[in-house]
Amino acid sequence: MYRDFGTIFLFILIGIVLVYVPLLIQRLVAPKKHTPDKLSTYECGEESEGSAWVQFNIRFYVIALIFLIFDVEVVFLFPWAVVFQELGLLAFVEMSIFLLILIVGLAYVWKKGDLDWVKYRVKYASGRYRKVITEKEGTTVGSP
Repeated sequence: MYRDFGTIFLFILIGIVLVYVPLLIQRLVAPKKHTPDKLSTYECGEESEGSAWVQFNIRFYVIALIFLIFDVEVVFLFPWAVVFQELGLLAFVEMSIFLLILIVGLAYVWKKGDLDWVKYRVKYASGRYRKVITEKEGTTVGSP
């Protein structure tokens, strides 16, 4: 029984060594002189302008998260497709349920409007339709 814990302890110790020894070597070998060029912000070869504390629209993060969620879930289809013939009907039914959940999630996100870069809402006003941006309530973009 103690041999099992010894093996676990040995792997934990090796993991710690493999993390901290390279960091220690890097600290000993790396140059310590910091020049203004080294400490400046580098952005694609261009000089940076303005503050780094710029607020971004939340839609960028929402679309990125939605993409990651669906992208990671679709990756599960590849191993299943490789061994599909060996798994049988039960695996097909399970994957169909999985895909149905993905499609319902995509439909929900699409219906909610989270896939649009600019959220438009159509209002009926005085007999005509016009598009209105929902970022600033009541701002008219234009009427057809």
